Amino acid sequence: METAPKPGRDVPPKKNRLQAKKKKPRERRNLEPQRSVSGAQDPFPGPAPVPVEVARKFRRIDKSKKLPHSKSKTRSRLEVAEAEEEEISIKAARSELLLAEEPGFLEGEDGEDTAKIRQADIVEAVDIASAAKHFDLNLRQFGPYRLNYSPTGRHLAFGGRRGHVATLDWVTKRLMCEINVMEAVRDIRFLHSEALLAVAQNRWLHIYDNQGIELHCIRRCDRVTRLEFLPFHFLLATASETGFLTYLDVSVGKIMAALNARAGRLDVMTKNPYNAVIHLGHSNGTVSLWSPAMKEPLAKILCHRGGVRAVAVDSTGTYMATSGLDHQLKIFDLRGTFQPLGARTLPQGAGHLAFSQRGLLAAGMGDVVNIWAGQGKASPPSLEQPYLTHRLSGHVHGLHFCPFEDVLGVGHNGGITSMLVPGAAEPNFDGLESNPYRSQKQRQEWEVKALLEKVPAELICLDPRALAEVDVISLEQEKKERIERLGYDPEAKAPFQPKPKQKGRSSTASLVKRKRKVMDEEHRDKVRQSLEQQPQKQEKKAKPLRARPSALDRFVR
Repeated sequence: METAPKPGRDVPPKKNRLQAKKKKPRERRNLEPQRSVSGAQDPFPGPAPVPVEVARKFRRIDKSKKLPHSKSKTRSRLEVAEAEEEEISIKAARSELLLAEEPGFLEGEDGEDTAKIRQADIVEAVDIASAAKHFDLNLRQFGPYRLNYSPTGRHLAFGGRRGHVATLDWVTKRLMCEINVMEAVRDIRFLHSEALLAVAQNRWLHIYDNQGIELHCIRRCDRVTRLEFLPFHFLLATASETGFLTYLDVSVGKIMAALNARAGRLDVMTKNPYNAVIHLGHSNGTVSLWSPAMKEPLAKILCHRGGVRAVAVDSTGTYMATSGLDHQLKIFDLRGTFQPLGARTLPQGAGHLAFSQRGLLAAGMGDVVNIWAGQGKASPPSLEQPYLTHRLSGHVHGLHFCPFEDVLGVGHNGGITSMLVPGAAEPNFDGLESNPYRSQKQRQEWEVKALLEKVPAELICLDPRALAEVDVISLEQEKKERIERLGYDPEAKAPFQPKPKQKGRSSTASLVKRKRKVMDEEHRDKVRQSLEQQPQKQEKKAKPLRARPSALDRFVR
């Protein structure tokens, strides 16, 4: 006879709630290498390796410098920043492989001197689009001319000594505006875009738009001889006959600084694109370096025995070229030493100098333009043999290399000449910073972004990387003062970490109270020990016993 099963026998036991909630561990599958559509296996799986030398070029953090006595929170932040910087440098090094354009140079045949190659020969050898970049503007009536290219390299502005001012799209040869200010024009500069133009006229500084309409007349900047614009700071630097260096913030229309160089007339000025420091050449043969945050020059370099005629700094901020009345052309190292690296005596002194993006140096001597080349972008130009030579129809009055184009613009008595200089410009441009093909809408958006990212004028210094470093001396001084104030070193011992408790007694407020209680007890103990270690004060001297008290004893201390 069959019996019913007793409870607890042959009946599967009920699962516990905690056991029911547990999930089964996932089974690891064997990951097979990905195959292509054809079924072939990738012989080089994973990301492409990046050479260490290439990645080191994009690094901005020096890992050899360690922060002494840093807190755990600060140390963790630095580790995260270093990891992000390492990842970004690897990505930048890997994306460099996508830059297909490479710079080229003139290479002569066996024993042939490239300086003897004429511009007509270069125009015949290049394609039609490149040959159209060589042209001459015959403007003898209003010369001599000063010229300047826009930051994108697409527009050209030039101004004549007799008042002729014009801007044009020199690639398509389309004239944007042309006016006559009826006054001598000493220098001309584009501002942050091709829509604004600064003209140093005989009396005051004037601002025009791309249609030739006068927007501003700045009378505080009078007798201006040279202009330089700092794009990342939105500062227009002016040098005047009265010896003043003035910084004008074009974003707010305010003069940030007016510095007296105390060196007489200022007519030699250039900027350092790396750190935005202004270089001024003086008649006593020195070159002074200026920042709007300092009333005195950052440094003074004795360059020539006579007056300085021209100064130029390369795009990397490493080398400076100077020419003086002693007919010397010198190359200086700006990496803290300020020592000459090379010198050359010229038949006649160079009145104008200009560096290209790839490190080529152009010098205007009378009606002749000589160009010297180096081994690369980061090497100084070799002054032994000129790379190119060109003779003009008038004396040189201005030199400027066009950004992202192998073109050198020369202003002279007879007008404007556009020379072809192979290997002068950077072939790959950053479209987010300087895009020659941007539209009006893109230019407006870029202008708003540039204003939001404007660098304050107070941060201009000789070494911009020093701004991101930690001031170890001040940190040690603050720590020492804190120890003297508290009476003990709070960082000598690891901070107290309370253990968590059950039944909800480990709330954040209770943990903070327990930490504060232990900290106060340690503080009292440290202060008590420091007071015991200090030498006790000397007791007051006992008063001498007298036979009879005197009424004057009350005044004795």
